[in-house]
Amino acid sequence: MPRRSRLFSLSSLARAYQRNLKAFARAAGAASKPVRAKAVSKLRAAPRKSAVAPVPSTGRTPRAATKPVPLRGEWISGVAPGPAGARRFHAYVPSGLALRPGEKLPLLVMLHGCGQTGRDIAAVSRMNRLAARHRFVVLYPEQERVANAQGCWNWFERRNGRAEAEAATLLAAVDKVARRLPVDLARVAVAGLSAGASMAVLMAALFPHRFCAVAMHSGVAPGTAESAATALAAMHGRREAHLPDLPAATAAATAVLPVGASAVLPPLLIVHGDADGVVSVRNAAATAQLWAGALGARAGAVRTLQRGQRYPMRVTEFKARGRTVVALREVVGLAHAWSGGAAQRPYSDPAGPDASALIWAFVARQFGK
Repeated sequence: MPRRSRLFSLSSLARAYQRNLKAFARAAGAASKPVRAKAVSKLRAAPRKSAVAPVPSTGRTPRAATKPVPLRGEWISGVAPGPAGARRFHAYVPSGLALRPGEKLPLLVMLHGCGQTGRDIAAVSRMNRLAARHRFVVLYPEQERVANAQGCWNWFERRNGRAEAEAATLLAAVDKVARRLPVDLARVAVAGLSAGASMAVLMAALFPHRFCAVAMHSGVAPGTAESAATALAAMHGRREAHLPDLPAATAAATAVLPVGASAVLPPLLIVHGDADGVVSVRNAAATAQLWAGALGARAGAVRTLQRGQRYPMRVTEFKARGRTVVALREVVGLAHAWSGGAAQRPYSDPAGPDASALIWAFVARQFGK
């Protein structure tokens, strides 16, 4: 095929992918009205909010992050520069913690999906309620529309290196928050929905020594796409999954880990609906098998669990040396939405099992290892 025709074909596929995501975002957005944010109280134990000068390495200077859902606590906003440019973020810190001298808190990174913002994933998941109850910080990075017109994390742009650069930039946001807040970098986990889930699992694969756990909700298996042109096939579960090579910086860092530290993949929780028409549930099984194979884990018997009138789910646990390192939860009847999320919100189905509670329970078990 002539070079011009080939480029035209690839660009057409890329545009089709963006149109698909945009149409889905419009359809989901029509289901609810936005919630007006209320003022939040100040946290006595956390540092006072201060202005952060944005230092973008490329592109336009991002705007200050918008504070999301109303809940008592403090929002710390800022901008983190990195290899992919600058990304805004806001972190939620529960109020009234009364930290002991030297005490540090776990951190959960939450990555939004296409057509969403950090505000949206906070509202849908209601993760801040769990943070207030269990004493942890939640970090909500924001994708810039100049980096992706639909607000998707560029998990699929691996051929040109944008995916890895964006993952490294998100890691820079973790480090920046840890310098401003009492965060324990030995207890960090990452989770996400859809494109955010795909980026979360890619981050854990690229920087395994930085995360204690990872949760993938309705995401795409790592290594299945190299560009926008291959993303749709990957979303439909028609491409083979494989783990990416570690970046040189990660390989160097893992070579000098302290005695007792581990560079193996962190434990993985997968939540996916079997009625998902946007990202095929085949990605869930493919990721579970890939991760389990790398950790030398074997699958146990499939169980069906149901709580009250919520959707049932098929649960498969993969264990290595008696420890569950991969947990696969396929939710029967769930479409492309956060399971057990807030009612009347886009990308949310309150009839499903509580994904936020499942994620935190899984993550907290890893923090205790």
